[in-house]
Amino acid sequence: MKIRQTTFALAAIAGASLLAACGGSDSSAPEADAAAPAAEEVVLDNGMTPKEQIELRQGQLKKMGKAFKTISDQLKASEPDMAAIQAAAASVPVESEGMADWFPAGTGPDSGVKTDALPAIWEQPDLFTEKLSDFQMAAGGLATAAETGDMAAIGAAFATTGGTCKSCHETFREDD
Repeated sequence: MKIRQTTFALAAIAGASLLAACGGSDSSAPEADAAAPAAEEVVLDNGMTPKEQIELRQGQLKKMGKAFKTISDQLKASEPDMAAIQAAAASVPVESEGMADWFPAGTGPDSGVKTDALPAIWEQPDLFTEKLSDFQMAAGGLATAAETGDMAAIGAAFATTGGTCKSCHETFREDD
């Protein structure tokens, strides 16, 4: 057992020595850009790092996606669960509150954090804001239609809301 521990210790020391050698100073190697801090070090005006903001944004979008899936599944069901539709539809306007604030400058692809948000969001802010407004208006209409319990009205409002999602994604989302 002692030989095994000694062999492991020697291997660990050798590995640590190799790693230390990799970190040595090589005057021919380019220096890291001191002006570009890592995404975890940058602090946005809202006090969050780009990574935190992007994760928050993605979390909210996933919640809305889950609500849309619930509605879609129920619209296809032979016996739709109206309570599930109503709860999901009511959650969309709530979950999308402040959506424009989810995309502050510094949270695009240039942040170094994985995001499907395209630079067009920050290059065309007026159009982006218009698309968000269209979505939020349609989401309110979906929630109102769901309250009625009228499946035809819900289906139409769901299609309209989905159309606003698609319209925005075509211009402002990479992976769609």
